[in-house]
Amino acid sequence: MSFTKPDLPAVDPETFLRQPLMERMRILAVNWAEHGFGSPRMVHTIYIVKLILFYALGGVVVATVTSDLPAFWHVSQWWDQPIVYQKAVLWTVLLEAIGVAGSWGPLAGKVKPMTGGILFWARPGTIRLRPWRWVPFTGGDRRSWFDVVLYLAMLVSVAVALVLPGVHSDSLSAAVPGNTSGLVNPALVAPAIVLLVLTGLRDKTIFLAARGEQYLPALFFFTVLPFVDMIIALKLLILVVWVGAGLSKFGKHFANVVPPMVSNSPSVPFKWLKRAHYRDYPRDLRPSRVADLMAHIGGTFVEIVAPLTLFFSPNIWLTAAAATAMVVFHLFIVSTFPLAVPLEWNVLFAYTTIFLFLGFPNWHGYAVTDMSSPWLTVAIVAGLVFFPILGNFRPDKVSFLPSMRQYAGNWASAVWAFAPGAEAKLDRVTRSAKNQVDQFIEFGYEPQWSEITMQQTIAWRTMHSQGRGLFSILLKSLPDIETRTVREAEFICNSLIGFNFGDGHLHNEDLIRAVQTEARFEPGELIVVWVESQAVGSKVQHYKVIDAALGVIERGTWKVADAVAEQPWLPNGPIPTEVSWSLTSPKPAAAPKPAAAPVIRDEQEHGHGALA
Repeated sequence: MSFTKPDLPAVDPETFLRQPLMERMRILAVNWAEHGFGSPRMVHTIYIVKLILFYALGGVVVATVTSDLPAFWHVSQWWDQPIVYQKAVLWTVLLEAIGVAGSWGPLAGKVKPMTGGILFWARPGTIRLRPWRWVPFTGGDRRSWFDVVLYLAMLVSVAVALVLPGVHSDSLSAAVPGNTSGLVNPALVAPAIVLLVLTGLRDKTIFLAARGEQYLPALFFFTVLPFVDMIIALKLLILVVWVGAGLSKFGKHFANVVPPMVSNSPSVPFKWLKRAHYRDYPRDLRPSRVADLMAHIGGTFVEIVAPLTLFFSPNIWLTAAAATAMVVFHLFIVSTFPLAVPLEWNVLFAYTTIFLFLGFPNWHGYAVTDMSSPWLTVAIVAGLVFFPILGNFRPDKVSFLPSMRQYAGNWASAVWAFAPGAEAKLDRVTRSAKNQVDQFIEFGYEPQWSEITMQQTIAWRTMHSQGRGLFSILLKSLPDIETRTVREAEFICNSLIGFNFGDGHLHNEDLIRAVQTEARFEPGELIVVWVESQAVGSKVQHYKVIDAALGVIERGTWKVADAVAEQPWLPNGPIPTEVSWSLTSPKPAAAPKPAAAPVIRDEQEHGHGALA
């Protein structure tokens, strides 16, 4: 791999694309195990530069300059200033809500342009997904000028709170005598809260993109709580995020997340180390004992024990050790460049660890017992754990983000299967990006390599537990599957609404219905297999088969144990599934000519690509 050239699979494109679907998945899964997505080092460099110079350095400069603090290189004079932390949160919310932090760039399916977000959300006519139908004044699935103005007003409100200087706080002065920077004016934060909620009620995509499930409580605490209570409440917030995510990793899914994540990490240069995460590379790509230990000791154990230690520790050395563990934990995630690329979020959480637990330690009057009222503690805890509890028992009701299932592998997900030529109908949908395969071609990829690059994303899906079930349903439902183009729904979603973070609720039948109003697929032209997260206490996952023209045509379940026991390419055939309901649907659209996969353009017209 060079700095500018991708690490493409060692296959002959024409021969490869004529092979059966699951044989292609086998080849690409084996390739992923050693090479990951194969992105050139240039891509990772772009992310690193953006993270360090634009996000971290830019955020520190904005926070210090607007708060009358010493220059950014005087770290010891600003790292523990409360207003710097507040502005770090506001800076992150602003960038996330614009779409230039998290789910950005080629690793998130955004090649040309690399930004989704604002290019979609500030454009009338694009798709809007309301979270609840029962909320008045939120009907429809297209963005109006009112939505655009509301969204831009929200961005302005966050920016205003960010750039204006702090105001005096009696509670801060009492707790930290001599502080002159004050706190962000609560009267400026309140409009941002209101506008983020209103925007989210009109379009859940923007709320989730702004990571409202985590930052909105923080903004609320900034606004209504006196200083000591605010710090303790912020500790409770990050504790719930950490422990909730850690608890979600119990089960059969998470061990399957670690091997493909490590394989995709540019910081792991040794192929033997990547192979060690699989039981018997290349014959058996299920997680090895190394992967299990890394998942549940380096992951689950650390993410539960270290935060609890931080929260209750009365000792400086114990606190420092736990803080170090959590900083390393988040920096490791950054180093793997996961496909949703939540890099800024992880850097903020690393800083949050240091700021909250070392800057305002328990033994200085910031322990949970120092909250002004035990009833306030109970109320905050109840509010913070409500959605994580509900979302894990009823995943159909709550996004996996408020459910705190980050990286757990237990996600709602889907694959889309287009009849020959039908994918082009997505060009009828009002949006700000083309299909990713066409983005790669415009960037300079030959059409066949563009297609193979997109097929790497569905091979990545097969390496996770739900992928084996999704492909099993595809094989059972579509006798013409070898003629179809299969796409990973998360990438498709990025091109349609400008954001996805692994949340299958963003591309369920609501999105498909909205797409259908403009794309106008015929029955059988687009078949989507969609699956919900596994609920706590359940042994199965519930799937749906959706025809874009007809709606849901089948529902059923598969056992999670069967999915995790199988290889990504299903050498033993589809896993067992149980149909609970079905609608007799028209025969899927027939192909004019059988072909394993479409060639999008004449490759003679395009040069070899440099970005994956």
